[in-house]
Amino acid sequence: QLQLVESGGGLVQPGGSLRLSCAASGFTLDYYAIGWFRQAPGKEREGVSCISSIDGNTYYADSVKGRFTISRDNAKNTVYLQMNSLKPEDTAVYYCAATLTSSGYVCPTNPSGYYYWGQGTQVTVSS
Repeated sequence: QLQLVESGGGLVQPGGSLRLSCAASGFTLDYYAIGWFRQAPGKEREGVSCISSIDGNTYYADSVKGRFTISRDNAKNTVYLQMNSLKPEDTAVYYCAATLTSSGYVCPTNPSGYYYWGQGTQVTVSS
């Protein structure tokens, strides 16, 4: 059974850091583009970051550029999202997603481009 499991969320003060993990089971992440998305209450799901399967090309939303870093460890079948300088507006449920792409050098930035989704992990930034 193909499954993605996020972990690492929690409560953090503004300016703090968290590292989210997205672990895959039942399939190998090597050939998949991986995206991180978030959804705050009353808002649509938005793309945060993604990484391609080949060359590790990355994308970041303007709102997180310079603060978040996506990386993949294929040996551990896991993708990470390092989040620094967190702000209250980063509060949301964070989801990882995986998809196969025709080109291994790109990653979709729209949620509709992804086939497999994790269950989400809550990130709350508050003092």
